[in-house]
Amino acid sequence: MKQVSRHCTTWLWIAILCIPSMLWANPINENANQTLRSIVPAAPQVNSKAYILTEANSDQVLAEKNADEVMPPASLTKVMTMYVASEALQNGQISLTDKVHISKKAWKAEGARMFVKPGTDVEIQTLINGIVIASGNDATIALAEHIAGSEDSFAEMMNITAKRLGMKHSHFMNATGLPNKDHYTTARDLSILAKAVINDFPEEYHIYKQKWIEYNHIKQPNRNRLLWRNNKVDGIKTGHTEEAGYCLIAAAKDESMRLINVQLGAPSDSARTNNTQAILTWGMRFYETKLLHSVLNKVTKVRVWGGSYKYTPVGVEKDLYVTIPKGQSNAVKLDSHIEATTNAPLKKDQAFGSLDVKLGDQVLVTRPLVTLADNVTGSMWQRASDKVAALWYKFTA
Repeated sequence: MKQVSRHCTTWLWIAILCIPSMLWANPINENANQTLRSIVPAAPQVNSKAYILTEANSDQVLAEKNADEVMPPASLTKVMTMYVASEALQNGQISLTDKVHISKKAWKAEGARMFVKPGTDVEIQTLINGIVIASGNDATIALAEHIAGSEDSFAEMMNITAKRLGMKHSHFMNATGLPNKDHYTTARDLSILAKAVINDFPEEYHIYKQKWIEYNHIKQPNRNRLLWRNNKVDGIKTGHTEEAGYCLIAAAKDESMRLINVQLGAPSDSARTNNTQAILTWGMRFYETKLLHSVLNKVTKVRVWGGSYKYTPVGVEKDLYVTIPKGQSNAVKLDSHIEATTNAPLKKDQAFGSLDVKLGDQVLVTRPLVTLADNVTGSMWQRASDKVAALWYKFTA
């Protein structure tokens, strides 16, 4: 009986010692946890006619609906008006302290107004506040006339700018967004424009998050309700006409991401706000953006025959960001496509292959690779020795 008891005790201790290691080595639990970390639900269903959610650093589209459908933009047009005005300021064509004479055409403008008076002179800085915060059509027309001489000429500047920015499906007939059958854009194009506003004029971007304007003893709120509701939102612009519905370009920033959401054709003010809030929350909750490669760091190097240096570093032409589901950074892989060898001379920033960023088997983004340094033709001795080395390389390859 004592012998049986001793055997039972022995087996009990073996079981106690083995159970933890069995649990730790169990691949089912590990895979289950990995699966849970990878879950990203579909983007929320919204009742806007079109929308797009992009990440500004990586240029990746996270969700979209009818993003290339041509639609009227209403006062989202004024984002382009502001971009053209910011370029004029940057180029020294105008200054913030310039006085703008208010024409009767500007004063009579329909729709939202800043309430400028005809025949008065108003500083450009004040008009800009009226355009961005109050969405004043009167202020917008006055500024357009001051910059280009007429609103028609200003619209031509807007179209030239849109083409340069890559807004392929946009055409502007006025500076305000008042209805015109030949005045249109897309959610994708407006996303491109919003990113350009943020990146090209960072010193002026702060105005898009201002909540109030007071002019001529009239105080008006910014119509972007998310500025009060979501502390990560810092712009950009609302718009509304009967034809366009309720529209909004919202930009939001957290520690790792800069999201831009364009909503077109929502049925109400509250709908465009709720739609945008839902999409931004989804993006922030389930995605993160990582800097994979700095423009200063090489991705790989290439053997250069007959050059001053045996190898030339190859990298990305601008900082490479990638937006991925949270918890998946270890699954990101880089796959470069370049020739193994080449001949001198090579110039810095010369196109040299491409780089795929993969998450598993899915290619997230493809970026061009460029040389990061010059590699001029080497000395006679370097060229001669490389000819021998090249023959040996071909023989042994």
